[in-house]
Amino acid sequence: MTVNEPVLRRVSEPAESALAARRWWDAGAADYQAEHGAFLGDCDFVWGPERLREETARLLGDVTGRRVLEVGCGAAQCSRWLAGQGAHPVAFDLSAAQLRHGAMLNQRTATAVPLVQADAQRLPFADSSFDLACSAYGAVPFVADSAAVMREIARVLRPGGRWVFSTTHPVRWCFRDDAGPKGLVVESSYFDRRAYVEQDGAGRATYVEHHRTIGDRVREIVAAGLVLEDIVEPEWPDDLEQAWAQWSPLRGRLMPGTAVFVTRRGRTRSAAPAGSARAAAGGSARR
Repeated sequence: MTVNEPVLRRVSEPAESALAARRWWDAGAADYQAEHGAFLGDCDFVWGPERLREETARLLGDVTGRRVLEVGCGAAQCSRWLAGQGAHPVAFDLSAAQLRHGAMLNQRTATAVPLVQADAQRLPFADSSFDLACSAYGAVPFVADSAAVMREIARVLRPGGRWVFSTTHPVRWCFRDDAGPKGLVVESSYFDRRAYVEQDGAGRATYVEHHRTIGDRVREIVAAGLVLEDIVEPEWPDDLEQAWAQWSPLRGRLMPGTAVFVTRRGRTRSAAPAGSARAAAGGSARR
């Protein structure tokens, strides 16, 4: 996130949100990889700032021989780890700059992970074409229509296939965006679903992030025909002193910072109409 532009909470529709995400990640990809590349590794799968690794968590189960879709992959570090475990990953991201970093890491590590530029709300993949799908803070927080993401993932998964994704824990939206003591102060309603928007002087969004409550996430998952198996809230490790933006040892030892949703596609597709999950939660007009 930038610090020199006006910040507010307001509605941000899908087209504006997607454009802001692509521009922001394209402009900031090099800085992001330089700052966080060592933490993420070239071929590692880290679910979030708490350093929960798939190597130990095994939330995806056995990936050997499985075709896996990485959603909002960034530079595809997770996919390279999956390839090393015998999986057949395909990684996609909205940002061309992030994918260029992924291509460079592919070359550096001699790992040929296919990289695709795509929007998570409209996937260019065939129905039932993947065994598993995963995302470590990718796409889900940055799209206006996360219910559409759930439906698209359900569509491209084979029956019984797992979809596991991590995102900012919804409770964090109540608190100030600060890694220090000021970040322990509640300043917003948990139920305010308006987007966090940074915009330039002309009112054009330059960065957008979207809030959903735990209940919203569950309803979106269920409406897509997915079965929720677990919600993992990683605890902050005692030996981790490295902060990541507003994620810090101080806050991490007092409240959850990440939520990992573990789901699987049911044996039949849901017939729920588009947007029904959000309608049950009070509708999208609140965002």
